[in-house]
Amino acid sequence: MRLPRCRRIARRLNVRPLPRAAARPTFCLIAVLIALSGNASISRADDVDLWSLNKPSRPAVPDASTLAGGDRVRNPIDAFVFRALEERGLAAAPPADRQTLVRRAYFDLLGLPPTPEQVEAFVSDTSDDAWPRLIDELLASPHYGERWGRHWLDVARYADSGGYETDIYYRNAWRYRDYVIKSFNDDKPYDRFVQEQIAGDELWPDNLDLDPKHVYQVSEEKRRHLEARTGTGFYALGPQVHESGLDATKLKYETLTDWADTTGSVFLGLTVGCARCHDHKFDPISQHDYFALQAAFVGSTETEVPLFTAMEVADWKQSYPRVVAVDEARRAYRLFENQTAGRELTAEENGRKQQLLAAIGSAVLAVPDRAGSAPNSPYDGLMEVPTVSVLGHERPELVKPVHILYRGNLNEPGERVDAALPAVLADVTGRSAELPGASGSRKQLALWLTEPEHPLTARVMVNRIWHWHFGRGIVATPNDFGEMGQPPSHPELLDWLATEFVDQGWSIKQMHRLIMLSSTYRMSSRFHSEENAASDPDNSYLWRMRRRRLEAEALWDSVHSAAGTLNLEMGGRPVVPPLAEDEIAALRERWHWPITADPAAHASRHVHPRAPKLPFSDVRSVRRTGDKRELSITRRHDGRASGTVEPEQPQRPQTGGTFCVASFARPAMIRALGSNVPGKSRWHGRKRS
Repeated sequence: MRLPRCRRIARRLNVRPLPRAAARPTFCLIAVLIALSGNASISRADDVDLWSLNKPSRPAVPDASTLAGGDRVRNPIDAFVFRALEERGLAAAPPADRQTLVRRAYFDLLGLPPTPEQVEAFVSDTSDDAWPRLIDELLASPHYGERWGRHWLDVARYADSGGYETDIYYRNAWRYRDYVIKSFNDDKPYDRFVQEQIAGDELWPDNLDLDPKHVYQVSEEKRRHLEARTGTGFYALGPQVHESGLDATKLKYETLTDWADTTGSVFLGLTVGCARCHDHKFDPISQHDYFALQAAFVGSTETEVPLFTAMEVADWKQSYPRVVAVDEARRAYRLFENQTAGRELTAEENGRKQQLLAAIGSAVLAVPDRAGSAPNSPYDGLMEVPTVSVLGHERPELVKPVHILYRGNLNEPGERVDAALPAVLADVTGRSAELPGASGSRKQLALWLTEPEHPLTARVMVNRIWHWHFGRGIVATPNDFGEMGQPPSHPELLDWLATEFVDQGWSIKQMHRLIMLSSTYRMSSRFHSEENAASDPDNSYLWRMRRRRLEAEALWDSVHSAAGTLNLEMGGRPVVPPLAEDEIAALRERWHWPITADPAAHASRHVHPRAPKLPFSDVRSVRRTGDKRELSITRRHDGRASGTVEPEQPQRPQTGGTFCVASFARPAMIRALGSNVPGKSRWHGRKRS
């Protein structure tokens, strides 16, 4: 076997050939045999031994009467946790005091501190149903959706712009943000939530056509279908390189890569992106599977759908001369500039200049803010028809086939692939891997993902909910349920929660109630045991409540809430607060940051202002989906680490205190708090740095 042929075979098998010095016939044969054995595609679940690919089965709940701490078992969560503690000889922490519990609940569900009156009311209420009533009250608050919507926006890699040098502005990203907040507030079933984001346009196709029987009114059904399609804005949030627009093929490839990788990590909890250049080294995902998943999206494209009815569009057309008047007034001023360029203006010309500028202002002010017909929807910007960025479909004749790319290189296409589900996962769920093609594949993908017995979807989401409550998931790697991820600390509990989630109609609020009503959630975080610490130093088995640092966004909200300056108005275009001079210097162009006119809006809750609103050290990167926040450790004024300060501890910023806001607040916050707070800004600048 000659060297060139050996290298060609290795390349076709997508493996690295041996160095030239070792490339003798024998070595070449060995390389080929290794490649054939190591790269054989796995297409059946029987060939895989991975816990997360087994369908979750509902385990028997341990009998509380047989457990040492059985008197504290309030629900099945406690039964599983206390059994694990007993098996490992770990002592459980005592319950937290009522003041701690009420603060924990407020920060957990709302991201806001309770008022002294709210704390006193709960502490004084000794009735048996005080805690369940508090939970229900907080879940009914509209601010719940802001808090838990923020968690999901981390997962969805939400940002208001595309990042990189030119920082392309996503003018409609906020509509997806508001969709997420509303979905959490409405307790939208998670299976529906998933379906809407992946294929709302294919599952519920519709428009805003009016019915003459209901003049001007869009039916409630059509509004629900529009909301479902708004969910596909999930795929309009990825990072975008400005220069990729010069190469349509490259731009499409970057888009499909983002969509496939994000779908895999968010909904499947698998690192499918590792199979783009070669078969996954650890999980049963082949390179063929990866590009077949890309093919499920190849017929889709980002598009903007108008949010006006036909009557409102007609109003816009009728009023359009107002926009023409603005343009003509500007043209008149530009013409004057050209005529007087290069010399000083006379007094008469200065008067003319002011008249022309005033004419521009008058023309702008004459532009209507809303459509004239009911429901009188507001325009965007300067009389722009409001739109929402969603997924639509390419014209069939423009859809290009997907090929496996050698080592992920766009310039080295190989075998053509059709849309399909990952082979092993399709086998686990007992269905064919084939998908319809350019149109309809996302619909089938969404329905398959939300099958009640799907091995990953419910597990991944309940693990995320657990992670957001306890600071660490039952699986400590929320985006990786594969071989390289962490195994579950309580596998039976995870399966019980997953099956219970489905049985409860995929209700996220029901999972909150279940978790927060448990004794496990109500444990103290201040308990310490040398024996426990030696046996389980990471508190993996939950012998106490895990201490958690108050993250940047909740800290911002808490400071303004305590100061009485927090603006609780919800929804709408991102708020753009003023920046200090050193902060705005990080922007490539100052006009990228148009300040919101209303000063009261500058203190809006963290989820509404434009990213980056909060220049904190612990705000995650939004280039990719966020599985968890990486928290840094800051130093207190006494020199000790303060990275595990728990939100439930009643502390306030003060000079020399144990928790100084200034250690990771921007100058604007420091100024708002007063000059007695020392510190230096740790603002990192741009939203995708």
